[in-house]
Amino acid sequence: MEALLAADPKQIGPYRIVGRLGAGGMGQVFLGLSPTADGVAVKVIKSPLLDDADFRERFALEVVNLKTVYGARVARFEGAGLDDEPPWLAVEYIEGPTLRQYVECSGPLEVALAAVLGAQLADGLSKIHEAGVLHRDLKPQNILLSKDGPKVIDFGLAKVLLDRDHQVTEPGRMVGTLAYMAPEQVRAEQDLQASTDVYALGATLAYAVTGRPLYPGPGGIVLAHRISDPVVQPDLTGVPKELVTLVGLMLAHEPTARPGVKVVHDQLIALAKASGQTIATIRRRLIKATSAPPPPIAVPPELADPLADPENVKDRPDPVPEAPKSAPASAAPPELDVRWLADELRTKYARDAGF
Repeated sequence: MEALLAADPKQIGPYRIVGRLGAGGMGQVFLGLSPTADGVAVKVIKSPLLDDADFRERFALEVVNLKTVYGARVARFEGAGLDDEPPWLAVEYIEGPTLRQYVECSGPLEVALAAVLGAQLADGLSKIHEAGVLHRDLKPQNILLSKDGPKVIDFGLAKVLLDRDHQVTEPGRMVGTLAYMAPEQVRAEQDLQASTDVYALGATLAYAVTGRPLYPGPGGIVLAHRISDPVVQPDLTGVPKELVTLVGLMLAHEPTARPGVKVVHDQLIALAKASGQTIATIRRRLIKATSAPPPPIAVPPELADPLADPENVKDRPDPVPEAPKSAPASAAPPELDVRWLADELRTKYARDAGF
């Protein structure tokens, strides 16, 4: 997380803004606090795009998608102000690094941990697809590792399955993150199915256990041609033998050759159990390995009364000492300093994705 800039808003809707969480293609994301000090991630359209009707429509569709999807593996929708200037939306603030940040800092996951992670993400995709929505941008940067397990975030590129009557993306325009896009998505085909998200999950799992992309080398148009060429196979070097068959099927060039989300989920669960550990044990190990104790959130002065909750006295912070009686009556009360929050979270929450 980063400290606010002078030009940043101090209030968005009902939320007091205390820091910057990151930015995506069309939005800036802030850390906000509700009147009861609940943390939320607040996304607003970037200033240069405020006059772009297509971006406003896409933003509104993101709100619709967030209201539609649900489940333990999806960031919870909190509110939106589409008629405000700038328009905004808010989801729960999730404590934890992205999967990409974790792998970059701590290295690849072992097989059992990756299998449970993949099964949980398959659960999330199942809920998303049941709601009639494709994510279209599943990748390590859009997976947050919280104390409750992984959460799928950023529905800015999501679309309704088989929705040909309402299409924001221009025909022939490629959308998504190239390194995790299926061949049909690279070719900008419009009739995408759940198998497109299955491919992205396979690419994400391959990254989680190897720490590198499927197609090493140059990106851009060269990478797009390699992904869309059925002769060029993704590089699964380093993927453990227990996972390589399943991941290879998930990355099949033809969408119909890929397994369904439920098949992926069940095979990953079976693979995790083959380690001799219970799923509950592996899940606890995964959470312990990938999550850290959440830092405190800055509390507004009006909510900082340590006597507000008489229970758990030993867990309450010491009361702030009163000012000396000799202090001038005109002295202004101290301002709340949230710079410590930015310093503690800067490296952990810097993200290159929208949410």
